[in-house]
Amino acid sequence: MTMTASADKSSVPKRTSNSVLTAKRTGEGMYSDVQNDVIIQVDGVAFALHKFPLVSRSRRIRTLLAEKRDLDPSQIELPSLPGGAEAFELAAKFCYGIKFEITTSNVACLRCAADYLEMAEDYKEGNLIALTEAYLNEVVLQSLERSVEVLHSCETILQISEEMKIVSRCIDAIASKACNKQMGSSLSPLGYKSSHFNTHSQKTTAEWWVEDLSILRIDLFQRVLAAMRSRGLQNESIGGALLYYAQRSLKSLNKKQGHLESSLHSKSNASLEHEQRILVETIVSLLPIEKANVPVSFLFGLLRTAIILDTTVACRLDLERRIGLQLEQATLDDLLIPSFSNAGDTLFDVDIVHRVLVNFLQQEENQEFLSSYPVYESDDLASPGSKRSITRIAKLTDMYLAEIAADVNLKVSKFITLAELFPDYARAVDDGLYRAVDIYLKAHPTLSELERKKICKLMDCQKLSQEACTHAAQNERLPVQFVVQVLYFEQLRLRNAMAGSYAEEHSTQCYTAQRINTGALSDLTSPKDNYASLRHENQELKLEVTRMRMRMNDLESKHANMKQDMEKTSTTNKFLNSVSKKLGKINPFSRVGSKDGNSKLRSDVKFPKRRRHSIS
Repeated sequence: MTMTASADKSSVPKRTSNSVLTAKRTGEGMYSDVQNDVIIQVDGVAFALHKFPLVSRSRRIRTLLAEKRDLDPSQIELPSLPGGAEAFELAAKFCYGIKFEITTSNVACLRCAADYLEMAEDYKEGNLIALTEAYLNEVVLQSLERSVEVLHSCETILQISEEMKIVSRCIDAIASKACNKQMGSSLSPLGYKSSHFNTHSQKTTAEWWVEDLSILRIDLFQRVLAAMRSRGLQNESIGGALLYYAQRSLKSLNKKQGHLESSLHSKSNASLEHEQRILVETIVSLLPIEKANVPVSFLFGLLRTAIILDTTVACRLDLERRIGLQLEQATLDDLLIPSFSNAGDTLFDVDIVHRVLVNFLQQEENQEFLSSYPVYESDDLASPGSKRSITRIAKLTDMYLAEIAADVNLKVSKFITLAELFPDYARAVDDGLYRAVDIYLKAHPTLSELERKKICKLMDCQKLSQEACTHAAQNERLPVQFVVQVLYFEQLRLRNAMAGSYAEEHSTQCYTAQRINTGALSDLTSPKDNYASLRHENQELKLEVTRMRMRMNDLESKHANMKQDMEKTSTTNKFLNSVSKKLGKINPFSRVGSKDGNSKLRSDVKFPKRRRHSIS
């Protein structure tokens, strides 16, 4: 919105022609048909003007002309006039009664120039100070967008605009408008907070003013956020504003991180380096204390930028601590922080990742200490104190170790230090750690036997899967003693799979582990002989298990066939029995075949007596 400004034309001298008013900055003056009688110098620009319209509005010009009455035409210099020649030109137009537009881009400079020229109401009614104040109060401060634009224009005249209280009034207006909008949009139509509606409204609320604030300089942006926080603006909105502001301000820096380190340290870009450093340090100091208000990927991006710009140690440590608080949200790409040191030690900065992991584990320990009850396993993956969270970070660390293991400059001590950070329960399976160890041994073939043994001690043979054990048994890069342990535990698993006894498996493993640790097996035979015999025995056991499985399959198939035959036979017998019963009812001789029938028949039938014939 603009406002048309002009002075009372009765104070302007009459013209003798119909020539158009002009605002030339050189010799011809504001009126082409009236001879100028004063020359005013502003920032090296000469304005040929007339005394009467200027004196009628500006007390300062009147005072200066009174001091130089002997000069004709008088020459006046106005050093350090706020807004420079452009602001004075508008003020001169106002004195001459020429209409011009007051906008958000010139109102601050015009207000400060009016104060510099002493164009107040006590000198002349309807003067420039009153006109600009009316525009500020009635137009600018009623809108967040216009307040931001005016605040942005104050960056070049910050000191005097502070004295005029333009900056403070704009900041208060911005904070008030943003917080009022948030309060109005954070309630659902039913009058209570709804989680789904509140999330959508926060996003909408942030979008309508965050982009406007991104044009501000970092010091003014900091003051605006402080005013918003004091008025109760939500931390999610503050985090979103910081995220957008940082991405916009550091966009050019993040495009070519790999090439900017050398360019930023050049003499020609020393000022740019300083500005970027202050910018990053200020953004970090403005981050909300609570976690999860900004994405962890954004924090990692800030950390990389802070390393490039060589910010203070406190700034980088603060970022590492914040990352540790929400490390469960990180990915492998986040952890792969390039090493920007000139020493050329490693490709990735392992020390930073180590400190971040330590911060994460310390946070978990502090939460467990402060709680009066033990920390049980929880389904909440976002809780850094839960065992599932620690397990996830341990798995992520194993992936990170596998990624950096191929670096030939990675020392054994750093590799072991990272792998030993987590407790035993953090890894249910050591396959990820085994993969990292295998890659490291392959990339460092010159390691001594002692160093290889130290690295292999990081793994637990009992936590390796069947595939990992099979690979380890044939891995020539591993120490022989470790391969022997792997073969023994694999053998035990095969035996217990055949026996099907968990108790026997547990006791046998403990006994075998004790024998291996005490070295009882190595007293009888050499490690190479143990390796060969164990490998041969494992192959025999595998063949035996295969035979047993095939035999079981044959038995199951035969059992199924027999069951089907029995079902068919039982069906046939039932049919014959039913037929025989029906026929028995019709057959008159059916009772003869029974036991009772035979006995009755024998009792009923009388055979004739045989008489013995004798000669008497």
